[in-house]
Amino acid sequence: MATISADREVFTLINVFTVDPENQQRMYDILCEATDIIKEFPGYLSANLHLSLDGTKVINYVQWRSEADFKAMRDHPDVQPHFAECRAIAQVNPIFCRVEFSHEAPAEA
Repeated sequence: MATISADREVFTLINVFTVDPENQQRMYDILCEATDIIKEFPGYLSANLHLSLDGTKVINYVQWRSEADFKAMRDHPDVQPHFAECRAIAQVNPIFCRVEFSHEAPAEA
């Protein structure tokens, strides 16, 4: 389960893929397939995919134990075909960050 918390020191990637609406589902499928490989790398914590309602964006929120773990995965030859597929159908905008604030509504009784 993904946990978004300012109390955890993790490396976070928010990747925004801009696609033509007819490619949104394909982009989602590519990212799901890539996650099946990426989740086996040391330091992987979680991945979450979001689809914009207008069909033009796929947002991937991924957390890693460290930036070094992320870079080791990113440079591995097994993931390169997936990255190439992404670049072929999307404009890719990676945002590297840390969680600074997170708030949850209280649980309902």
